[in-house]
Amino acid sequence: MKKKILAILLCAAMAVSTMAGCGQTAKTAESAADNASAAGSAAAPAADKKIKVILITMDSLDQHWVAVDKGAQKAVAELGNVEYKWMAPDKKDDAQQIERVNNAIADGANAIMIAANGPDAISASLEDAKAKGIKIIYVDSPAKTEGVATFATDNEAAGKTAGGEMLKALEAAGKKDGKIGIVNVNSATASTVAREKGFRAAFEGKGYTLLQTQYGEGDATKSQDIADNYITEGAVGIFGANEGSTVGVGNAIKGSGKKDIVGVGFDKSDSIFSLIKDGSLLCAMAQNPDVMGYEGMKAAVKAVKGETIEKTSVDTGVSVLNKDSVK
Repeated sequence: MKKKILAILLCAAMAVSTMAGCGQTAKTAESAADNASAAGSAAAPAADKKIKVILITMDSLDQHWVAVDKGAQKAVAELGNVEYKWMAPDKKDDAQQIERVNNAIADGANAIMIAANGPDAISASLEDAKAKGIKIIYVDSPAKTEGVATFATDNEAAGKTAGGEMLKALEAAGKKDGKIGIVNVNSATASTVAREKGFRAAFEGKGYTLLQTQYGEGDATKSQDIADNYITEGAVGIFGANEGSTVGVGNAIKGSGKKDIVGVGFDKSDSIFSLIKDGSLLCAMAQNPDVMGYEGMKAAVKAVKGETIEKTSVDTGVSVLNKDSVK
């Protein structure tokens, strides 16, 4: 009898031990799941969940950025299974752009497409995003931190083309020397700095004096004020490095009534078309922002899925927009 009771007690003890072991295994599995969840919201989503991609541009005003957004939307419509947002500051401002990156992280983005306003200023926030597994795709202008891919104009080459167009027009008008003004956005934005570098290179060895660069923050009104001052100094040509700068240059030349001043710039918008048509601007370097947005979105989705991106640095092209091409 005693042996029978002992056997029952031993069986009970073994059962309790087994249950405890199962309970411990369940807790370990639960802990592992919690840790995986805490590792970051940017891990590749399950097949039945949408990939979240957020576009952050320098501002929301220029038609250039509107075109980037449209290109991204086109890709989303083709790809499907993508949740997409365009989050942009209301002006070119590093602090506002950093805030948008932080918001994208908090929003659980899987990928961020970004045109960096200040390549140094934004880098820490982008590194934080990368640490959380978020894929970084550059459109138009990269930052210092490494991204998965970049889709942008070869800005230095395009700037040199702009300088060459101005040079040809000045020489054709018999102006072999004179002052040239440059209206840029700021001293940090990689794309516009490269454009200025290319533009200046076009005048090397020539008899022109390139004046000190002035910065209008991409604002058309501020840029016009700067261009007005260049005109007062007797400039024979003025270069605008982006959409707002170019509109400002064109408006200043138009307001001066001096149609012999050669204005060249970048980007395409209704205002720029009008200024080229009426002769206030000679030409503008027309980029392909829709291609940046379209190809950038496709690369972002591939990166999140862990698929190979064949080309990680893509020149999206540029063409010269002048009276012959503006109808």
